[in-house]
Amino acid sequence: MPKAEGEPSVYEIRIHDYPTSQEALALQDPIERLLCPDPDHAPPCEVPWSFTLAGSDDGASTALVLGVYTSSGRASRVADRVRVLVGETQSVDVSEGEAGEWEELVEQYRFERGLGSDRNR
Repeated sequence: MPKAEGEPSVYEIRIHDYPTSQEALALQDPIERLLCPDPDHAPPCEVPWSFTLAGSDDGASTALVLGVYTSSGRASRVADRVRVLVGETQSVDVSEGEAGEWEELVEQYRFERGLGSDRNR
């Protein structure tokens, strides 16, 4: 069943081509400040987010993967903000992610909005 326009889903924003995991992970703090300038704000977060790492197909580089649970349009706008942050030195793309791989984002969204848990349904 297709999603309604504006309905939240999991999206992955990949920042590619870091030679090491440490270099990719160093970008987490600046992106966190971009997404959440006030970490002490009251919930809910505007865009629930989380990070992971992914290797390239050839194993020569690492990508920082920012998972977000939001609408397609907002995911694209977040990706645009990340592109501005990293500049032209890294490529950034956005694609739909697998909800099962980012279950904590879906649960955070539901919990913070008082929607209950999918696990009990």
